[in-house]
Amino acid sequence: MDNIDVSVIVPVYNSEEYIGTTLDSIINQDFKSFEVIVIDDGSTDNSLEIINQKLSESTISYNVIHQENSGVSSARNRGIDVAKGNYLVFIDADDFVTENHLSELFNGQTDFSMIQFIKKDGDKLSSPHYFDAELMSCDEFIKKELNMEMPFNFWQLMYRASLVNDNGIRFNPDLVYGEDIDFALRTLVFGDEIAISNEVTYYYVQHSQSAINTTEFRRFEVVDIFEKLAEFYRSQGRDDLAKMIITSRIPKAIFGNMNYFFYNGYDFDEVIGKMKELDLLSKLSKYEGNSKFKSKIRLFLLSPKLYYKTWKKLKNSID
Repeated sequence: MDNIDVSVIVPVYNSEEYIGTTLDSIINQDFKSFEVIVIDDGSTDNSLEIINQKLSESTISYNVIHQENSGVSSARNRGIDVAKGNYLVFIDADDFVTENHLSELFNGQTDFSMIQFIKKDGDKLSSPHYFDAELMSCDEFIKKELNMEMPFNFWQLMYRASLVNDNGIRFNPDLVYGEDIDFALRTLVFGDEIAISNEVTYYYVQHSQSAINTTEFRRFEVVDIFEKLAEFYRSQGRDDLAKMIITSRIPKAIFGNMNYFFYNGYDFDEVIGKMKELDLLSKLSKYEGNSKFKSKIRLFLLSPKLYYKTWKKLKNSID
């Protein structure tokens, strides 16, 4: 196949239980002009054998790469490096897609496109998020995300490969949490428009192995990621986006993750101690925006303990 429209990149690490289903869903696409690149990141189970068997029996174009265990970001980057497609799509090894996933994403015109997803936890399915717009500027999309009005996951998007490569965008191998949103928001700033479909074509499978270990408050690492993203935006002459990160995205991320820890039974003193250690209270105070949310932050900063007791009494959910 000389001209490939889409490269599908699948990082794999010890996913023998799921990778067969994932690959079947990719192999059975009703879209023809694509390749699948599977990067086996040093699996010690039977993942590689299943991958080779599934793909060798298919008629699709594929490339299987085996590397020493280096992490999911390194694996995705390896996939980007060898991809031949005009567009890039990412699918995790334990998820699966419907047969029209690629055909729904691909239009060959916009720099990005997006579909919707459903979380699958056993037999339980979440409700998808729907958007009003069918086409949006990347600039507006970024601003909505920074105000947390446009929730999305990086694998919902199809990316024009030239934007990724010409601007040297790659996943940061040093990040364990938040490397995906960092990649997406860095790439989106170079784009023009994003086409938005409300078709659900991606199933995000949740299970014990896919959960992030938060015993060391790793969710707070997203603050450092966004601070570096703000520096990146400034280097691109986008001081407006950098300001939005400092005055909206970071405070909301801090407050939301703090409530996540409370909701999941973390000790109040440990949470507040970690927040003080990371200087998150001062960063939380920089919020500018919705007056109701700003008042909630102000009340928390005046008396964290009182806020916690009130929150616990009312059994508030995560903001």
